[in-house]
Amino acid sequence: MSKLRIDKRGATTIFTFDNAAKRNVISQATAIDLQRAFAEFDADPGQRVAVITGAGNDAFTAGADLNDIPEFWRCTPGAGIVTDKPIIAAVAGWCIGGGITLTATCDLAVAAENTRFSYPEAKIGLTQGFITAIAARIPQKIAMEVMLLGRQMNAQRAYDVGLINQVTPDGQQLEVALAMADEIADMAPLVIRTIKRFVGEIIPASPSEQYARTLQQLEAIRTSDDLQEGQRAFKEKRTPRFTGR
Repeated sequence: MSKLRIDKRGATTIFTFDNAAKRNVISQATAIDLQRAFAEFDADPGQRVAVITGAGNDAFTAGADLNDIPEFWRCTPGAGIVTDKPIIAAVAGWCIGGGITLTATCDLAVAAENTRFSYPEAKIGLTQGFITAIAARIPQKIAMEVMLLGRQMNAQRAYDVGLINQVTPDGQQLEVALAMADEIADMAPLVIRTIKRFVGEIIPASPSEQYARTLQQLEAIRTSDDLQEGQRAFKEKRTPRFTGR
C-alpha cells in the first residue's frame, strides 16, 4: 500500500513519505507512486521545484520496507526520477539505507539537528547498489565509512562532509527547504534546468544507476502503445500503424 502524500505550494510540489508509524519506510507501491508523481510534476509547467520529506520529525525514511522491498531505482533522482527541475530533501530523524541515497541524489538538502544517517545493509545482507552513488557526491573515504562500517552520522557531520547544505533546528527542516524552493522559483527556469542537466552529465553514475536508466528506457518500449499495436497487427496479419507512443 502506498504511503505518499503530494501537496502543492505555489510553484513547489511537496512529496511526503506519510507512514510515520513505521518510520516512513518505502514500499514498492510508494516507490512506484513517487516515480509516477514526479513524471506529472516534470510535465507541469507551473511547478518549478520539488521537495521530498517525511511525515513527522522522527524519521525522513527508514529505507526499504523489508516486508515489501521496492525497486529502489524507481524513486531515485537521476534514475527512476527524471527531471531537470531542482529537488530539495528536507530531512529529520532517522535517515536509513535508501534514505541516504535519496538525500545525496537530490540537488540540495537540509537536515534537522536530530537527524541520524545510517546505512546498515551490510549488517542485513541486502543491497541494490544505489548507495554507491554517494561516492560521487561526498569524499570517497567518508562514503566508504558510511557503507562499510555502518556507523551513524549526525547532521553536523553530514554538513561538514558535504552531504547536506544546512543544519536546521528540529522541526524547521521543511520550512527552510521551502524557503530555498521559493528562491529557486524566482530564478530563470531555463537557466536553472540547464545548470542541473549539465551537472547531471558530469557526475559519474554508479553501475546501479546506469542499469536503472537502461531499464527505464526498455520499460518505456515494453509498456508502449506501439508494442500493443504491433502484437495486434501480427495476430491480424496486417501492417501495424505505429504512433511512436
